[in-house]
Amino acid sequence: MVTGHSALRRVLSTSILVFTAGLFLTPLIWMISSSLKPTYAVLAVPPTLLPNPVKWSNYPEALSIVPFGRFMLNSLFVSVVTVIGHLFSCTLIAYGFARLRAPGRDALFWVVLATMMLPYPVTMVPTFMLFHALGWIDTFLPLTVPAFFGSPFYIFLLRQFFLTLPPELEDAARIDGANTLQIITRIVVPLSGPAMATVAIFTFQATWNDFLGPLIYLGNQRLFTVTLGLNQFRQSYTTDWAYLMAASLVTMLPIVVIFLIGQKYFVQGIALTGMKG
Repeated sequence: MVTGHSALRRVLSTSILVFTAGLFLTPLIWMISSSLKPTYAVLAVPPTLLPNPVKWSNYPEALSIVPFGRFMLNSLFVSVVTVIGHLFSCTLIAYGFARLRAPGRDALFWVVLATMMLPYPVTMVPTFMLFHALGWIDTFLPLTVPAFFGSPFYIFLLRQFFLTLPPELEDAARIDGANTLQIITRIVVPLSGPAMATVAIFTFQATWNDFLGPLIYLGNQRLFTVTLGLNQFRQSYTTDWAYLMAASLVTMLPIVVIFLIGQKYFVQGIALTGMKG
C-alpha cells in the first residue's frame, strides 16, 4: 500500500511538473514557430504551429534591418557595469547592516526596505530632472551610475546571507589583525559565491530587459539597447511580427547563457539565503 501511494504521488508530481513546464514553454515554442514564418502567416486564422514554408532568412534579415550588433554591445556594456556596481555597493552596505553595530542601524535598514514600496513612476520625474541638470541625458551614466549606490532588494538579499555566516570566522580574522575591508574581501566575499551569483543573474536579467530606462534617457540611436532595437519593428500601423520574434529569440541567448553558467550557484543562493535576523 505504501509503495502504491508512493508511485501515485510520483506520477502526480511528474504530471504537474510536465504540465507546468508546458505552460512556460508554450510561448517560447510559439515564438520559435513565428520566427520561421512569413509575416503574413504569423497572424493567420486558424493559427498553425508548424511554419510552412520555413523562412530561415528571417533571422539575418531581422538582424540587418537595424544595427543589432551595436545594440547588443550597448546592452552588454550597461548590464556588466550595472552588475559590477550592484555587487560592489550592495556587498558593502549589506555587510554593514549585518555585522557592524551603530545606533539606529536596524531602523535605517527598515527605511532602506521601505524604499522598495515606492513605484518607479513616483521617482521617475525628479530623477530625470536631476540627471538633466547634470548633463547626463543621452549617455549611459543614468543607466549605470545609480547601481553604485545600492539596491534595496539586493542589500536585503545579501544581508540575510551574511547573517548565516559564522561570526567566529570574522572574530578570528580580527584577532589576526585584519580590518573590516580585509574581512569583506578575503572572508565574506569568497564564502558568498551563491548569493553573489544570484544578485549578478537578477541584475543582468533586469538590466538587459529594461525598456523604460533607455527609452527615457537615450535619444541617439548609436546608444540604443536591444529593447529599444526590438521596439523599432513596431511601426505606426503594422508590426513585423516574424522579424520581431526572430530578433527577440536572439536577444534571449545572453540571458540563457548567463543563467546556465551560474545555475548551480543561483539555486544555492536562493536555498541558502534565509530569513535570519
